[in-house]
Amino acid sequence: MSPDSEAATRIAHAFVKAINRRSVDEIVNLMTDDHVLVDSLGARTVGKPRLQAAWAAYFCMIPDYKITIDETIAEGSVVVLLGTAQGTYARSGDLPLENRWIAPVAWRALVRDARIAEWRIYADLEPLRQIMRRLYTE
Repeated sequence: MSPDSEAATRIAHAFVKAINRRSVDEIVNLMTDDHVLVDSLGARTVGKPRLQAAWAAYFCMIPDYKITIDETIAEGSVVVLLGTAQGTYARSGDLPLENRWIAPVAWRALVRDARIAEWRIYADLEPLRQIMRRLYTE
């Protein structure tokens, strides 16, 4: 692995650790100012202020969100992480077992100037969508 790939991998893994700690401040500190998040449906969120609010809202919705990385592939400034995401959809602050989900996910991190410039998520989050549909149609 090249020195660039090693550095990019360290930064991508630090980003995952910040996510797993649900530390919005750490996450934002690891972003470039023009950071782009592309979610699993292709929606783009750009810029630290919007992403700070988005991550805070996501952690309210899934307060036990966790990423597990099984494999890392890096080339230069691009890091691909393969693993799973899981959590429990919270409604009214409760975390009932029937609202728990897990899904295989791939993430693509683009690193620039020792920060994450783009975080792209490839996932089928249908298990989470099913929980949300069930809760909002009851």
